[in-house]
Amino acid sequence: MSFLRAGTHRLSLARPLIMGIVNVTPDSFSDGGRLDDAQAAIRYGFKLQEAGADILDVGGESTRPGAAAVPAAEEIRRVLPVIEALAGHGCVVSVDTMKPAVMRAALDAGAAMVNDVMALRASGALETAAASDAAVCLMHMQGEPQRMQQAPSYTDVVEEVGQFLQDRVAACEAAGIGRERMVIDPGFGFGKTLVHNLALLRHLDRLAELGLPVLAGLSRKSMLGALTGRGVDEREFAGVAAHLMAVARGARLLRVHNVAAMRDALAIWNAVEEQQDGT
Repeated sequence: MSFLRAGTHRLSLARPLIMGIVNVTPDSFSDGGRLDDAQAAIRYGFKLQEAGADILDVGGESTRPGAAAVPAAEEIRRVLPVIEALAGHGCVVSVDTMKPAVMRAALDAGAAMVNDVMALRASGALETAAASDAAVCLMHMQGEPQRMQQAPSYTDVVEEVGQFLQDRVAACEAAGIGRERMVIDPGFGFGKTLVHNLALLRHLDRLAELGLPVLAGLSRKSMLGALTGRGVDEREFAGVAAHLMAVARGARLLRVHNVAAMRDALAIWNAVEEQQDGT
């Protein structure tokens, strides 16, 4: 796949794309409460775009382990003004939600992508996405956010995650969503142990073989803390390293908090990859 179609946007996949995280929540695992004011979130979104973000992922409900569910009306109240402002200024905006009602409101407000940790399995979600021209990101999650980290288990995590994503892609195609509008995400940290996460990262190329752009979301995740001993706000170096490993294994979208650091790392990566030997 050489490009991703997201609404009126056509994003080249010749180089990895950066998705900047804009959490309009009081309880996200690493930045909860920092952007729970719409104007602060809007300013932050523009800052991420200036830093090099290709897509801005706006979310109004935390999906960290044990997070409390948020009513759709409250989630809409949180994200709508942010999406309207950012999309109104030409930003490519993704809405991070699993609720069809929030998807519909966000798409009407200008969102060009739906990033769903449930992979459009909620009643009405698939139909909502299919009725739009937005891109969709289909993520694997074992269980649900409240209990997903309670003893997750797989026989072969790479095979099972790959099969799930393949099945969701088929469901999207059957609903009329073209492959040029799809992204797949293995869901690092969503119903996975450290061993599962490492296996998925090591074998990410097997998911890339499905022929769709793969999104890697490793920023500040607990697996980085387990490996480095660093707190949530001290995991940027580890996150850059992990995302570059994902790119080496086929990832084309990187969902990150620190856009500037990722942009600089990719500048080096791209220069080396695109250099012609002897010229």
